Amino acid sequence: MRTAAFQEARREQQSLLAPLEKRCLLWLARHAPAWIHSDHLTALGLVALLGAGLSFWWAGSNPLALYLVVVCLALNWLGDSLDGTLARVRNRQRPRYGFYVDHVVDAFGALFLLGGLGLSGFMSERIALGLLVAYLMLSIEVYLATYALGTFHISFWKFSPTELRILLAIGSLALLRRPDAHLAGTDWKLFDIGGVCGIAGMGAMLLFATLKHTVALYRAERVR
Repeated sequence: MRTAAFQEARREQQSLLAPLEKRCLLWLARHAPAWIHSDHLTALGLVALLGAGLSFWWAGSNPLALYLVVVCLALNWLGDSLDGTLARVRNRQRPRYGFYVDHVVDAFGALFLLGGLGLSGFMSERIALGLLVAYLMLSIEVYLATYALGTFHISFWKFSPTELRILLAIGSLALLRRPDAHLAGTDWKLFDIGGVCGIAGMGAMLLFATLKHTVALYRAERVR
């Protein structure tokens, strides 16, 4: 495996906050203590999402735990976003290992986060499950496109995990004020509305990306 030819995919990041985020991550990587390695940050990102899921579950009986959700989301951003930047700044890259571990960790992290949210009572279990399925389906498309096209798409329609973390943090704080919303003459859970919007958004991204990449691959390998 060490001698096998490997071509790292080109990263494409065009989210709203990407320029600012890149500058912040480079500064943090250059000032990080020498004893901190990328694996430590990857582990931090996973533990932070587990903490966010447990905090959502706890918030069902103690709403003040929603503040802890925000802290965990910030720690997840630090670990999940900085690990690759730190490796690149220190020229300690392991492209196959890093890609595989990062995205296996993302899958477990999504399970922890949405599992806790579904158990919290702030979101219906079915909608939490629907969000998890939509996320995993979109992830599968991204990973297949990375292999087949050589481009790793980190963002869709100016949104990346960073923007989604911010929206989730804002929504978590909004739950402290009002966990329900009045829509079309009916009271709904605030996060059920957000969850349905999330499922619809990821579904649209999945459909668009699938059609776009299928056409691109068909044209690249047209049978004459």
